[in-house]
Amino acid sequence: LVERMRKAQADMLADLWPRRVEGLPISTPEEAVILASVVEKETGIAGERPQIAGLFVTRLKRGMRLESDPTIIYGISRGEPLYNRRGERRTLYRSEIDRKTDWNTYQIDGLPKTPICNPGREAIAAVLNPDETGHIFFVADGKGGHLFAKTLAEHNRNVAAYRKYEREEIQRERAGK
Repeated sequence: LVERMRKAQADMLADLWPRRVEGLPISTPEEAVILASVVEKETGIAGERPQIAGLFVTRLKRGMRLESDPTIIYGISRGEPLYNRRGERRTLYRSEIDRKTDWNTYQIDGLPKTPICNPGREAIAAVLNPDETGHIFFVADGKGGHLFAKTLAEHNRNVAAYRKYEREEIQRERAGK
């Protein structure tokens, strides 16, 4: 089964790689798979993949770090969800964001050492033909998608909106219990 999966991915890459856009900051199909794995873990919304891929391509071209939370999680738990003492899923701790691993793209330049998941065709295709958005920041919107920004000021407003949404959700949960 694993060999069939490897062959299917190799065949897909052989099909998609020659049709990639010019000027990508990746030089091998293996690097495309690594970047696509980050895109895959960042969103479950198919329509966002080309936009997130474009954002990451822009960041790499500018010499910026990817700063992707799933890469931190992979460096800690190989991608398994993180839980607090009560057994509830939790967000990242500052100490984890600051911890250098071969995958933590807040701490390393460029791509992680290896893929952080097995990306699907859509994520690989998005990396090889990303949207040109001009966005360099994004944050979860709390509803399954993301808010995108071209400037740090716009991003900070989006983060504040997300934090407000988070606080309201916590209050709703407490009120319902």
